[in-house]
Amino acid sequence: MIVESPAKARTVGKFLGRGYTVKASIGHIRDLPTNRMGVDVDHDFTPRYVIPEKKKDVVHALRQEARQASALFLATDPDREGEAIAWHLQQTLAREIAGRPVQRVEFHEITRDAVDHAFAHPRAVDMDRVDAQQARRILDRLVGYQLSPLLRDKMGRKGLSAGRVQSVVVRLIVEREREIQAFVPVEYWSIEAELAKRVLDPSGLESFIAKLVKINGQDADLKTRDDTQKIVAELEKAAYVVTRVDKSERRRFPAPPFTTSTLQQETSKRLGFAAKKTMAVAQSLYEGVDVGGGSRVGLITYMRTDSTAIAPVAQAEAREVIKQKFGAKFLPPSPPVYKTRAKGAQEAHEAIRPTAAHRDPESLKPFLDRDQYRLYDLIWKRFIASQMAPAILDVMSVDVTATVEREAKSEERSSLHAPRSTLYLFRATGSVIKFPGFLAVYEEARDADAGEAPNEDEEGKGVRLPPLAVNDPLDLLRLIPEQHFTQPPPRYTEASLVKALEEYGIGRPSTYAPILTTIQARGYVTKNGKQLVPTELGFITNDALVAHFSQYVDVGFTAQMEEQLDEVAEGKVKWAGMLREFYGPFAASVERAQQNMPSIEIKPEPTGQMCPECGHPLVVKLGRFGKFIACSNYPACRHTEPIMTKTGAKCPQCGNDLVERRTKKKRVFYGCAGYKAGDPNSCQFTTGKRPLPQPCPKCGGLLVEVGKNKAQCLKCSQLVESSRNS
Repeated sequence: MIVESPAKARTVGKFLGRGYTVKASIGHIRDLPTNRMGVDVDHDFTPRYVIPEKKKDVVHALRQEARQASALFLATDPDREGEAIAWHLQQTLAREIAGRPVQRVEFHEITRDAVDHAFAHPRAVDMDRVDAQQARRILDRLVGYQLSPLLRDKMGRKGLSAGRVQSVVVRLIVEREREIQAFVPVEYWSIEAELAKRVLDPSGLESFIAKLVKINGQDADLKTRDDTQKIVAELEKAAYVVTRVDKSERRRFPAPPFTTSTLQQETSKRLGFAAKKTMAVAQSLYEGVDVGGGSRVGLITYMRTDSTAIAPVAQAEAREVIKQKFGAKFLPPSPPVYKTRAKGAQEAHEAIRPTAAHRDPESLKPFLDRDQYRLYDLIWKRFIASQMAPAILDVMSVDVTATVEREAKSEERSSLHAPRSTLYLFRATGSVIKFPGFLAVYEEARDADAGEAPNEDEEGKGVRLPPLAVNDPLDLLRLIPEQHFTQPPPRYTEASLVKALEEYGIGRPSTYAPILTTIQARGYVTKNGKQLVPTELGFITNDALVAHFSQYVDVGFTAQMEEQLDEVAEGKVKWAGMLREFYGPFAASVERAQQNMPSIEIKPEPTGQMCPECGHPLVVKLGRFGKFIACSNYPACRHTEPIMTKTGAKCPQCGNDLVERRTKKKRVFYGCAGYKAGDPNSCQFTTGKRPLPQPCPKCGGLLVEVGKNKAQCLKCSQLVESSRNS
């Protein structure tokens, strides 16, 4: 039996006994060559597969085992990539296993029951799925091996690459950054009123906050401080009365169990994991962990999936766990069914879930490392919550009308239609949990870095309004006018980018993490905290590709290609015909670009300063991760310096400029421009939060950002409203 990884081989081997030998292929054993395209475009795109040098020892060992075997079972991963690996193994070992049965066994979790079921239902290798993977591999090779050399030639730089999906992803990030750069903030104001129900005993007042939403039936559109102050002055004299009270019971339903996409999104938001790390940790949980007494078992189902389906036996086990831990009232009448939203999802697969619901995270904690425990805890809670009853919220919405009677002007006194008052409508919403349901276990996180707004169920969350009835008079305790500025669209984070790719239908579960890793490794994109920021190299490369290959780095076109690959997997389309249809126009575009694309020379910019080591001029160069200062006498002199971006704020210790800096792992922090590495006498001040130019209004100390339009003073800890654009 051949699986893909040694860890998986160890786990499966314990289930099979002495009659079987379980070996690992360690991924692909054949691939297209690295030193040439390896695709015969003149003969129906026939691939020329080779065994990589580093895999020759593995193949040699597999051949020796295959000669002694009475049968061969191919148990590679249950997706298109795994199907292709099984086919490559079958082709490579054909001579050694000739005349003996070769069968494909597929399981989505590494447990004894799943392996037994797979052996009871063996099948042949699915050539439609193999063809879909081959078509993707060849398609990516055709694009990459023609666009990448073109870029390197025209830009005169090594290490550049372009890809069918990779370049579209870079384009999304670049275009979002340009939207941000072009954004002009607009000032606007809001007014809230703190109100209280009028009672005989003043100590019994229960206050609540309501927001101004309409003025004389029109949306409250307050643009300036002067406009706002005029209205505040009127509202100080207004009579406040409750005009609507709406009480309702709202049900909030749990999120479905994880797919690859939603797992990567949630781990990014909640655990700070990159997509690559998420998949590596999930792989270790899938392949098997020793849970005591030499018992090695896979703890989660296969982690590359776009389906939210759950096996009935797993649902039944989850319901038993919920009943034991929380009680029967936390169970819905019947197991929930979730509809998969991802385009081209493979419904035969399952969602990511624990292989045994009774293995709660705490019972496994002694056997898992920190990352494994945190990820398993997240997967277990999400799955259990997905099978629980909805939460029930008591929601109360109240409208308050503030009436300002005004004295009519002389010319209005004779008119019956002249308005005698101004009506201001305030609204308050409160929601409290009546029955927690699934919230007793799990609640989805919000991606604040990507500007993700709360959903409607979170409006007034945790706020309980006092008992109110229509026509109740209210006392005004205070008015709260507040200045705001419209915000630019948020930068992508790994979580929001994966979500966007899934919504657009670009890429598949196995491709998200490699794409995100590649665009950062190539230096097209870097991270600022969790946010993805295009480098200057990313801008330049993207612009060159968009100018000459706009059709091929287009979201719609790329999604259409994914749909065609799905049709190949379903046996509806022949892969060679699909590639022929693509390649003719693409090759013509490459030929035109070779003739018409201008050379792009990125010249170093002089700084006007001299190198402190050799005295030659210092210049600004463009590297993989953006601009930096270097000596023009390179390679004789290798002196370099980072370019420091000023924040506009001054160091609270020495008065020097505060500048943006980066750690070796590219994390952003802020420090004094006077700092010199290795000099203990230089200023050492740093802060992880962005400093603001304006001083604290209370003590004059340094303000740093602590949230959206929120700042805090490092000297007196005062919290103040703020905006970078104010």
